[in-house]
Amino acid sequence: MATKPSRTLETFPNPKPERDYVIRFDCPEFTCVCPKTGQPDFATIRVEYVPDALCVELKSWKLYLWSYRDDGAFHEAVTNRILDDLVATVSPRRARIEGAFNVRGGIATTIVAEFQK
Repeated sequence: MATKPSRTLETFPNPKPERDYVIRFDCPEFTCVCPKTGQPDFATIRVEYVPDALCVELKSWKLYLWSYRDDGAFHEAVTNRILDDLVATVSPRRARIEGAFNVRGGIATTIVAEFQK
């Protein structure tokens, strides 16, 4: 396989660091595993951030999200970890991660985690 999951996020210089602007992207194919049952959890991860000096490179983001596929994680923990990793990598002016998890057991869960510099 030419590519494989990776927890390494790559960056590139913000092309307009003097301006506040919002980067948004939706990731509708996120999967992880329920730590209690081992069953798969499916979610849409929505990202919104205002970059400072760096932006996250999207292919590395795709491989990063893929790395959660076999991880057992509660929705709250995985959403907050994704925010922590984004903040640690690009140090944005602000960031918001929303994990909208599909229905399982009759319950749909949405977790929102935010960071402000």
